[in-house]
Amino acid sequence: MKSKLISGIILMSVILFSCKKEEEASTVAINETVDTNAVLRYTGPFTSGPFGTVTGKAEVYELNAMFILKISDFNTSNGPALHVYLAKEAMPVNYIDLGSLKSTSGSQVYNIPAMPDFSQYKYISIHCVDFNHLFGSALIN
Repeated sequence: MKSKLISGIILMSVILFSCKKEEEASTVAINETVDTNAVLRYTGPFTSGPFGTVTGKAEVYELNAMFILKISDFNTSNGPALHVYLAKEAMPVNYIDLGSLKSTSGSQVYNIPAMPDFSQYKYISIHCVDFNHLFGSALIN
């Protein structure tokens, strides 16, 4: 019984701290904005995933036939190689990589390339690339 408890504690420690080995995202809060002429098309709140704590909301705007993602009132736990994905599922398998997370807090803006089908690409995910860990996601509609 005692060995199972110790094994469980070791396993949980490895899982919880495995995304802390490499370079992490900036912790300096940023405050990026979207052009006031942009039209809000989709929005949704973030929920935490199994490997992180994420709060805030995702907003997709349209401006001049282009889409822009704004993550606002955002906070997340840190980890290496955190990326922002527009994905077909919360745990991204089919996704468009919008780039590295700029900061663990604040409001940040990302251009969405091409013209994705938002009836299929419904999730904004914060994902640790190095360890394939989902920190959190937002279902946008």
